[in-house]
Amino acid sequence: MLESIIIEKEKARMRSPILIEGLPGIGMVGKLAADHIVKELKGTMVAQLYSPHFPHQVLMQKNGLMKMLKYKFYLIRGKKNDLLVLVGDVQAMTSEAQYEVAGKVLDYAQRKGCKLIFTLGGYGIGKTIGGSRVFGSATDKELIPLYSKHGVIFGESRGSIIGAAGLLLGMGRIRGMKGVCLMGETHGAYVDAKAAEEVLKVLSKILGIKINLEKLSERARDGERFMKKMEKEAEKQREALTKTKGETLSYIR
Repeated sequence: MLESIIIEKEKARMRSPILIEGLPGIGMVGKLAADHIVKELKGTMVAQLYSPHFPHQVLMQKNGLMKMLKYKFYLIRGKKNDLLVLVGDVQAMTSEAQYEVAGKVLDYAQRKGCKLIFTLGGYGIGKTIGGSRVFGSATDKELIPLYSKHGVIFGESRGSIIGAAGLLLGMGRIRGMKGVCLMGETHGAYVDAKAAEEVLKVLSKILGIKINLEKLSERARDGERFMKKMEKEAEKQREALTKTKGETLSYIR
């Protein structure tokens, strides 16, 4: 296998599908959100993408079997638009690989009739926060007022959108597709279910769908309790270190 390939499990016809991407990234926000959509809305896997650009390894499972690293496409039927949700284990490891894999994803999405893309991810700020805003970056001006009314904050986020979350939109625009990246505000150094929950609240409003967030909310609360515990431990260590330094200095004198 010298290039990425897509194997269709089901030759499904789709009704004006919307592509939603959620792959591993900052705070695992996008992956948590997309995996939750698939699970709660009972998505049907219709295709898999395998690539030589993924790490050269297989994953061992509890049942004794192994599995290849891959992307998976899930179809969720909707009243007006079907959803084509892209999830996966990893992302491609080099710039060239990211472009090649993104191209394959867009080829498949376009064949199925996708014209609109939502990519999901985290916006790392390097500190713990009480809430979690959702920032956005769009491919077209007309999308900004359309999604701002649902709580997406445009124009305040800075920097680059790295990986599939950015390339699918950038390359998609060249192909005539529109889209927006929804980014949950997060620390960036740990898995953040709370940020994923906020992203899904906004996305569900935009799409006009209902997503049960109870399980994700519980995971978010567990994460918050864990972080508070870690912060307390870190504070104790800082206090102990300060005390030790003070005692050491006194002794040297």
